[in-house]
Amino acid sequence: MDDVKTRMVQKAALSLAAKGLQRSSFSEVLKASGAPRGSLYHHFPGGKEELVLDALDLAADWAMKALGDMAGRPAIEVAQGFIDLWRRILAGSHFGSGCAIAAVTIAAEAPELLNRAATIFRNWVSHIGALLAEGGVPEERAPALATLLISACEGAVILSRAEQSFGPLDRVAAELMAAIAAAQQEKSEG
Repeated sequence: MDDVKTRMVQKAALSLAAKGLQRSSFSEVLKASGAPRGSLYHHFPGGKEELVLDALDLAADWAMKALGDMAGRPAIEVAQGFIDLWRRILAGSHFGSGCAIAAVTIAAEAPELLNRAATIFRNWVSHIGALLAEGGVPEERAPALATLLISACEGAVILSRAEQSFGPLDRVAAELMAAIAAAQQEKSEG
């Protein structure tokens, strides 16, 4: 991907996380990326939907890279790493950003956007589930615990943004950590 296109996709991903699908605009992405107006349809002949698809993929990659060094770590550390990712996003944006994939999922009407979001979430469940299983939770419980971790964090991020406070994320994190610790204990006793 060339520099202009890369900057446009990065700015679109950030805009989606902060403003959602309906309030993110091409003109803002162009301005924020410093791209000339003509570059929009040059790089994204499919229009906004094509740009959003690329932005979703980038946001998904950012999340997975943040967990990249978690392989082989205890499941409790994997869960804490995922929670910390959302804490950094909230802190870095002063509670102004959340999950770009969730934002698109909520507002998308185009089947291709919903399908891409579903694929990303399935990939997250699979990847995080594998990390949790490798980290000591029972393999048969890992997909459900990964789904719980993702969905609880997504909800906690929404509540934290609304309250402008880490309180919801902290409360959810405590319960998630207890669930992961219990699953690790279950495996070690089994």
